[in-house]
Order: sequence, then C-alpha cells, then structure tokens
Amino acid sequence: MRSETPSSEALTPLSEPSAHSVSDYLDAVQVVMVNTTLPANIGSAARAMHTMGLSHLTVVEPKLPIDDTSVSHAAGGSELLSSATITPNLESAIADCQIVFAASSRSRHLPRPVVTPTQAAKIMFDFIDQQETAIHGKPNIAILFGREDRGLTNEELAYADYHIQIDANPAYPVLNVASAVQVIASFIFAYAQTHTKIADNHSNTDVSTTAQPMIDIHLRQQWDEPAITQQQLLQLTQRMTDLMVQRNLADSEHLKSLPSRLSRLGSRVQLDQKEYQLLSALIAKLSKN
Repeated sequence: MRSETPSSEALTPLSEPSAHSVSDYLDAVQVVMVNTTLPANIGSAARAMHTMGLSHLTVVEPKLPIDDTSVSHAAGGSELLSSATITPNLESAIADCQIVFAASSRSRHLPRPVVTPTQAAKIMFDFIDQQETAIHGKPNIAILFGREDRGLTNEELAYADYHIQIDANPAYPVLNVASAVQVIASFIFAYAQTHTKIADNHSNTDVSTTAQPMIDIHLRQQWDEPAITQQQLLQLTQRMTDLMVQRNLADSEHLKSLPSRLSRLGSRVQLDQKEYQLLSALIAKLSKN
C-alpha cells in the first residue's frame, strides 16, 4: 500500500453542514459485499449494519445464497437480508454511485488515496452536504467489502475512489468481513452524530476529530453540476481506451494497466455531468475522423 504523507491538520468541515438527521446521512450509504463464501457472514454483516443505522445491503455474486444461517446470525438485522439486493457483478452494484470506497489492508499496484474510517466518513458527509444543492434526490455512496479469504481483487479495488484502511496489528491486519463492516460502520455512525450536532449548533468546529491527522487527499469540490456515476466513469474509461487503440496509442493485446490508470485519472479529476458530456462528444468526434 502506498504510504501517504500525514499532516498535523485536524479534520474540519469544508462548509457548515446542512440540517440533515443522522438517518438522512446513513440512508445515502450502501454496503456492498463481493463474492462472499459463507451465508453466515452476510447475516453477521447485516447485524453489524443494523446496530450502526445502515440499512442498504448489496451482495455481489455470493457463492451460496442467503439462508437460515444468515438469518440466525443477523439477529435484529434480519430485515436487511429480506431487502438486500443481489447482483451478478460489481459493475451493476455500483453503477449509480457517485463515490465508491473499498476496505483493503494490502498494498496495491495502482493505489488509490488511503483514508481512515473517520476520514472516509468526513468525505462522505461533506459530499452529501455539497451535492444536495446540485441534484434532486439523495446521493449514493458505496463501501466495498471483499471475500473472506482474499478480500478484493486489484480489478475490483480499481473501481474505488478511496481505500479505507483500519488500524490493526501490523503482524496480522486482516479482519473477518463482518468485523470490518462493524468497525467501519461504527466510525460512520459516530461521525454522523457529531456532524449533525455541528449543524444544530451552527458551529464549524469538528469536535470528533481534533486529534485525527489528515492525509494529503483531494475532496470533491462543490461543482455547479452533479458528479458522474461509476457507470459513466466506466463507460468513459472504455471509450478512451478504445480511442487510444484506434489511434495506435495503445496495443489492444497488451493494455496492461492502461484502463486502471484512466479510471484513476477520472476519479482524481472528479468529473461532473457537463464535463462528461463534453469529453464524450470529443471522443465521438475523434473516433469518426
């Protein structure tokens, strides 16, 4: 995992939060479990989500379906299982998401910005506050969790704008998937409570993270148009790749990490809908000439 340069700055809101309730913020967040092996872990994750106020669960291509063991492990969170979305692939699970996070403890060939759970929560809620004036309806934010034995693949991690790393024993920093859901969800819930209290008190001081170091990352700005979705970023990445192959700037048989680098570039630029339309028109024109 690429190391980031820490800063002594405290996490402070970019602007005064809007007056949303805790449930309003949590309703914009979905947990996405990828290719789980044990149905019991899906149930345990549902229980962890329910205790922290999260209610949207998506399961991507589980090896075994949700069953009675899932329900028994879910306890009070069994309703999350009945309302869970099952999808055949990750692309469809996050197609309408504007920001995607991925839980990961391993180094990657093409790393994304690495954040702590608290920093991830801040990014999420700042984004929700800023985007509320630009779009009608709630934003959609996903957190990806991988397989019990090997987590997420490099290709799956490449879909994420940020990677979340949980502080843990460096000799064995690997958590059970349901435990990882519990830890990250607890930070999000705690931050939501503080975030709404700040709005209620009309204060710009973030009391929950005054001692939390901030790494050097770029948060999405408040553009005049809504952010593009992951599906649009994937389409743009594919069209740019095809154009480079067409113009002999890339070899279709040896693309290597080109699509991943283009995807990461798109995440870093933080395109909005108008910019997406402009680039799409430019690519279409160049493809015809």
